[in-house]
Amino acid sequence: MKIYIGADHRGFPLKDKIVKLLGRRGYAVEDVGTFDEAKSHDYPKVAYRVAKAVARTRGSRGVLVCMSGIGQAIAANKVRGAYAALCYNVEAAALSRQHNNANILVLGAKFVKEKEPPKILDAWLTAKFEGGRHARRFEQIQKIEKGSSLK
Repeated sequence: MKIYIGADHRGFPLKDKIVKLLGRRGYAVEDVGTFDEAKSHDYPKVAYRVAKAVARTRGSRGVLVCMSGIGQAIAANKVRGAYAALCYNVEAAALSRQHNNANILVLGAKFVKEKEPPKILDAWLTAKFEGGRHARRFEQIQKIEKGSSLK
């Protein structure tokens, strides 16, 4: 599975650890930046690059990191085909896949405890979309995304 990853300057240290972790676990990782924490980087640009790559690459996933994760999630979710979930713990990460079919995991470096990222990533990468009633709801999200109304 290909994983696109990106962060702003506040998320860089955590992103760097995640890139190494995913590489050790055999994932094909494409790091879209930023590559340092010394200067300010605009998170919407990074979120857009990851979201576009995930939306156009079948079977891929994305990981975004910034200080809170909120801005990254908002920006990524503006891209059609990107379904970004902000998760601060293992349970939320698993549910974002099982119930919401999220293809981008967003982490807030300030709020994720230091030892949690590997557990959160494992839960998110191994969880499967359950379908059923969740598929119906996911289809409704896709209709909204395409500009259709829901009745």
